[in-house]
Amino acid sequence: MNDLDSRQHVIQSCRDHDVKFIRLWFTDILGMLKSVAITAEELEHALVDGVSFDGSAIEGFARHDEADMIAVPDPATFQILPWRPREQSVARMFCDIRAPDGEPFEGDPRWVLKHTLAAAAESGYTFYVSPEIEYFYFKDGRGTEPLDRGGYFDLTPFDTASDLRRQTVLTLEEMGIAVAESHHEAAPSQHEMDLRYADALTMADAVMTFRLVVKEVAMRHGVYATFMPKPLASENGSAMHLNQSLFRGESNAFHDAGQTLHLSAAARHYMAGLLRHAPDLMLVTNQWVNSYKRLVPGYEAPTHATWSTRNRADLVRVPERRPSTEVEGTRIEYRVPDSACNPYLAFAAVLAAGMAGVRNSYALPEPLERGVADHSAEELAAMGVLALPTSLEEAIDRFESSALMREALGEHVWSTLVTNKRLEWQAYRSQVTQYEIDRYLVL
Repeated sequence: MNDLDSRQHVIQSCRDHDVKFIRLWFTDILGMLKSVAITAEELEHALVDGVSFDGSAIEGFARHDEADMIAVPDPATFQILPWRPREQSVARMFCDIRAPDGEPFEGDPRWVLKHTLAAAAESGYTFYVSPEIEYFYFKDGRGTEPLDRGGYFDLTPFDTASDLRRQTVLTLEEMGIAVAESHHEAAPSQHEMDLRYADALTMADAVMTFRLVVKEVAMRHGVYATFMPKPLASENGSAMHLNQSLFRGESNAFHDAGQTLHLSAAARHYMAGLLRHAPDLMLVTNQWVNSYKRLVPGYEAPTHATWSTRNRADLVRVPERRPSTEVEGTRIEYRVPDSACNPYLAFAAVLAAGMAGVRNSYALPEPLERGVADHSAEELAAMGVLALPTSLEEAIDRFESSALMREALGEHVWSTLVTNKRLEWQAYRSQVTQYEIDRYLVL
């Protein structure tokens, strides 16, 4: 379908479904969803010329002397919002951000991902992703009182959020987003939904939609949903494990039946790229001060750049597949990202790291047969195992010194993220926490 046909299809869909308002969505550099609403009468003009807005008011977009930006709707992302009224209903479209001269804005996270995907396509690859997204329900947004005390895969009576998950799945499916499975996770009131494989751009749009739908459904049931990485100090945090693979046309480039674990040379080089560059890209996959409270020993979260087939605390895991789905299902799982990251930048950074391994034929080290905790620091160093950053400050330093991240994300995103996150770290360092009051006030 060409651009004109796509625009006409959207206009006709609005007429057929009595759509009165269209929300134009995009994200700032931190992955916060932004929206401007137009009426159906303005739709045709918006599809051709876009909608102007003040870029200097959006985090990480533009300086005051270059404020004008244009949001251009992508007709392929048109969907009606099921939770809004059916009469004079509301739809949404994701937008690409452009400068007034019509050129793509290099600080637009969606454009950054498109640019990275295009580079992979030049090598013949399409990038597919299936995220496992974890989050918490709490009784309200003022605290962390859980709805239940359930654990991994628990059902009622402990899992009182079953209806919330059910309604969320149904809403997502109405919007064309397929959910492979949903279940209670390990921590009290923690849940997970796995989105079915899709190309990375479609999936990044889906993740942004997913986070809003989870919150909307929760709010309508009088509870609060959060993607905060570590809201409960003594429980597991919320990850967004990324199952991923590269395809060449219809063929899974990660599969080779003649190799160990049926992993192709491309898959092994890709994994080696992730292991080598993981510390560099963690400012993107784990962007908050709170992100590093999750990445500590004992909570099924990686602390070092290791891989295996079974250990769920490794950075990279190779899941076992049933014989009937082995070829198309061969994939790797990247376990460090959390569910509060910007999916556009996270997917771009992960792909860039993996493709660096493919281009440069990085050698994949041997899998770690025992857990990190079973090795001394000296043993890990002797094996060349990299430690992951343990704080936002460490992540900033690694990111800032990374030529790969600077090239992959572009100068604008690279420099803006460093500036933004240094301000966050300085603000955090000046805080006095309840932990400090309890521990040191008696001194």
